[in-house]
Amino acid sequence: MPSPAHIRSTVATIVDQPDDLRELRVFHKALADVNRLRMVQRLAHGPATVSELIETVGLSQPLVSWHLSRLKAAGVVETKRTGREVFCQLRPNVFGEIAERERALLGVGAPALPPASATIPAAPSDRLAEVH
Repeated sequence: MPSPAHIRSTVATIVDQPDDLRELRVFHKALADVNRLRMVQRLAHGPATVSELIETVGLSQPLVSWHLSRLKAAGVVETKRTGREVFCQLRPNVFGEIAERERALLGVGAPALPPASATIPAAPSDRLAEVH
């Protein structure tokens, strides 16, 4: 007999889920893994080959390729094969586009900027330097 949690999970998958919200879920799930975040962090500095990503995260080639497939499915990464090498890069402005789309879909306004008159308090070490 299935557990109550399994029944709830099955019912949740049957309920109609809007495609636009599913896309957001895929994006966030792609970034919900530390190894994929490390790969994105590396790609933020510029394109890299799969071999370079293997060195960055210290995983096997099949596992790095699998993680890349998740990032590609979410629209975060683009790849291009040149001979035997596969070059990867972040899709231009992907994070800006997703942030705008999320604000629109979720009904959340743009983040407010602090007033121009607001000042950031000095760090404790800066305050000590001012005293001496």
